[in-house]
Amino acid sequence: MDADGRVKVLVSACLAGERCRFDGAACTCAGIDEIAEFAELVPICPEVLGGLPVPRKPSEILGSRVVTCDGADVTEAFQRGAERAVRRALGEGCRFAVLKERSPSCGSKAVYDGTFSSVLVQGSGFAAVALERAGIRVYGESDLAKLKKDIAAE
Repeated sequence: MDADGRVKVLVSACLAGERCRFDGAACTCAGIDEIAEFAELVPICPEVLGGLPVPRKPSEILGSRVVTCDGADVTEAFQRGAERAVRRALGEGCRFAVLKERSPSCGSKAVYDGTFSSVLVQGSGFAAVALERAGIRVYGESDLAKLKKDIAAE
């Protein structure tokens, strides 16, 4: 909770309007503004936290690794970013996170299959898995109504 007693919610920085996506863009989510009315947002980008630049090559999970579209292995940066995201969430007292769906870092239900052919498979990104293991409840941007209900029930 913040000083005003509001719950803190970790949020993918790109959803909050920061231009940190792989392509240098943001993917601002209008519903994030509604969450900010009753919660303090803590924006993070696990990929940037892991040391990757903006812009960067698109990446997908292939087996247990993360590779770029040109075959470079960026797994270590994704692992480092996930660890730093968890430290930030716990340090800020976040119990909830809203993360960018389908991302190799932040996706929580489905991610791209590693073939760069726009095929989704069931699974979660590196940061989403690490946050859930740390006890943070993870939601995608399409789950904001559920997040609101869950925060209200606390």
